[in-house]
Amino acid sequence: MINCESLVKIYEAGGHKVVALEGLDLHIKEGEMMAIIGKSGSGKSTLLNIIGGLDTPTAGVFRLAGKDLSSLNEKQLTAYRKSTVGFVWQNSAKNLFSYMTAEDNIKAVMCFDKVKSKERRERARKLLQIMGMQQHADKFPAQLSGGEQQRIAIAVALANNPKILLADEPTGAVDSRTAGEIMALFRHLNEALNLTILIVTHDMALADSVSRIVMISDGKVSTEKIKRKAVAAGFGEETAESHEEFAVMDRANRLQLKEEFLDAAGIRSNKVKVEVNNGKIVITNPPFTP
Repeated sequence: MINCESLVKIYEAGGHKVVALEGLDLHIKEGEMMAIIGKSGSGKSTLLNIIGGLDTPTAGVFRLAGKDLSSLNEKQLTAYRKSTVGFVWQNSAKNLFSYMTAEDNIKAVMCFDKVKSKERRERARKLLQIMGMQQHADKFPAQLSGGEQQRIAIAVALANNPKILLADEPTGAVDSRTAGEIMALFRHLNEALNLTILIVTHDMALADSVSRIVMISDGKVSTEKIKRKAVAAGFGEETAESHEEFAVMDRANRLQLKEEFLDAAGIRSNKVKVEVNNGKIVITNPPFTP
């Protein structure tokens, strides 16, 4: 569904050029629920903005269902943002109008598509029910807890029946118990609606609850973790789930090695010796410093 090919994004900041994405490749299937993790400044939020149509790459190609979004004009991009993607942000002020009730916040999104008043009301109340928030329909954001605000924010994001839900640190402002409840809600929406969900998070405990984790480092995908089911030895047909980690090679056959791997191998030099030994690639310190 989503194909990012050699994405590059360069910003101008204080007279200097900042490279946020550096040849990033990523492919996402329809109906996937995945987490994107990485250090601050790694490029994960930039990637989310490009997928959401809020930003455009400096170079490379972003395709949705085979269509190159760089070919869209501003009017077409606006239509894309309205009908194809839904956004949930960490900051409730970016999600909700403070002067509107929960129900009115949800209905407001549909006004831009000229949905009839009765349909807006019915859709808003259905979403409130799905979120377990029907009893808070007439409350203003300030009257809701952080977790309740995020539930309303998710309802707002779903108001126009998007194909993709993008969430940037959606649990960053709530406690761990509420964060778990919000992630459970995302999983329910993913399964019930076959909704493609991308969640940017720094919390590995939350990331571990999804089937696929993508780590971005220095503007590129460095590793992926895929959840596998395995039969537990000695326990009959019972299964256990765990993530298997893979290093990701880019189109130029380059890959990033984790610092802990290099430390464990005692590799300190920026030049290493690479050999093929019995079908395995072996990386070692050079016998001398070139």
